[in-house]
Amino acid sequence: MRDLLVAEAVLSRFEGTSKKQVLQDLAAHAAALLSIDAQTIFDVLWEREKLGTTGVGGGIAIPHGRIAGLENVKAIFAQLKAPIDFEAVDEKPVDLIFLLLAPTDAGADHLHALATVSRTLRDAHLCERLRAAKNQETLYRLLMETPSAEAA
Repeated sequence: MRDLLVAEAVLSRFEGTSKKQVLQDLAAHAAALLSIDAQTIFDVLWEREKLGTTGVGGGIAIPHGRIAGLENVKAIFAQLKAPIDFEAVDEKPVDLIFLLLAPTDAGADHLHALATVSRTLRDAHLCERLRAAKNQETLYRLLMETPSAEAA
């Protein structure tokens, strides 16, 4: 987790009204952090969503895609201010989003990052604490304290 996520990539009480709008806004945030075109990031994420939702259930979404120009896998975490419809597999709204961007040639690194994030967010107690967090610092600390953070 420590290799994926920097404090500036953790967003508290992020506002959004739709899946598309949230992905556009997260793409813009990622673009500013990674110096990559926001539209390129959004297009990759949206194409992936067309293949099937990345709303994995339990109020969680893990949108992801491969981006040319990245050197390693990067992440953005957003705690939404209010849940949104993400067309999740369990049809429940999403309020925790862990966006992953991988280099086009990431191979196993991309899968390892997906597994780490999935394993981390499977912890119901952690998700409750993430939802209750009041600021970015608390969210980042919670994510870094998880056992999966050390295993990544």
